[in-house]
Amino acid sequence: MFMMIFVNDLAGAGRIVPDWMVHFSDRHHGGSGMTFVDLVFPAFLFLVGMSIPFALGGRLERGEAASKVFGHVALRTALLLWIGILMVNETPDSAAMGWSGNWWCVLMYVSAILALSSVRFRSTAPEPAANSGKLLTRVLRGCGFAGLIGLAFLFRGAQGQRIITMAPFSLHTEWYGILGLIGWAYLIASIVFLTFRLSRTAILGCMVLLMCLFVADRAGTFEGFWLSRIVGIGESLGSLAAISAGGLLLGSKLAASNGNPFRARTEFTTWFVLGCSAAALLLNRTYGISKNSATPSWCLWACAITAVLWYLCYLVCDVRPVELVSRPLELAGRNVLLAYLISEMLPGLWAALHLGRFYYGFAANLGLAILRAVLCSVFVLVLSTTLNRVGFRLKL
Repeated sequence: MFMMIFVNDLAGAGRIVPDWMVHFSDRHHGGSGMTFVDLVFPAFLFLVGMSIPFALGGRLERGEAASKVFGHVALRTALLLWIGILMVNETPDSAAMGWSGNWWCVLMYVSAILALSSVRFRSTAPEPAANSGKLLTRVLRGCGFAGLIGLAFLFRGAQGQRIITMAPFSLHTEWYGILGLIGWAYLIASIVFLTFRLSRTAILGCMVLLMCLFVADRAGTFEGFWLSRIVGIGESLGSLAAISAGGLLLGSKLAASNGNPFRARTEFTTWFVLGCSAAALLLNRTYGISKNSATPSWCLWACAITAVLWYLCYLVCDVRPVELVSRPLELAGRNVLLAYLISEMLPGLWAALHLGRFYYGFAANLGLAILRAVLCSVFVLVLSTTLNRVGFRLKL
């Protein structure tokens, strides 16, 4: 999350930012390659997959029916898609709407935060505190959902285009945004888990089959297929979902470890990284490495690198805890969705308050641009952590 906020803020500094600190495609159109910036998004997809055996597995262990768990998954996916669609349409035309498009953006993010809010008060009297927290959560969520629906109908683009039209009904998506793409990948990975549970052989097979969807799509297999008009089969349901399936594969090992878990996890992670790296090298010349096209080689490199980074965090947070590292990660990692929405809201807020020129003008050189991006990232994470500590967090 720190990296996502950092690179998004740094991108506003323009050409003074070196090539290796921006998306590879920003400076090499049509080229093959990736920078560390191109790793941030797939890392989220991978970690979503890693969390599924614990999140959904916990529900199944508590006795919830698989159908009810899938209903929960479907609702989560729908919310991510809906918020993602609104985020993609974040360039409303002030003249067409009759009021500030920048404030529309700010209100949209505020509504999204309220719609996903969960309030838990800390008190020595747990029952009254719990009841008041639940009541406040319902009120805030109601206001948030009302805001998301109302703002969708109020939206007008430069040519008068709308997000929703009723007669005939249509939904303007363009694409589903980062949250929407995460939503599709989460849906596919969850279906894989609910079908095969902790069977790592089956999960690996599904990961390979999802990569094959990309190959088939490139060959024109799904041309004219009705589903391709709703979502990209080869990328959103294929290679991107394969990244979450890769995370699911590693997460299934963590959830099932017994005997000597450290040794088992170390061996499995090592073979996982080596396997993904070898596959990425073999596929590199076929499709190249491209984040925008979600090529298999990019996906596999993302799986391998994220697994290495996870393993390093595992060492300093669980195996040999380093308090100065593990504690900040633990605190900041509890409310990352809130941090993401706040960070995405900031550009619109600066513009609405007429502070954009001052904020972005602060980056007169690369050093100042990096300092600004670091301060922005730390501020957002500290703010979200503070809100979490007082009982306010987001929950899908």
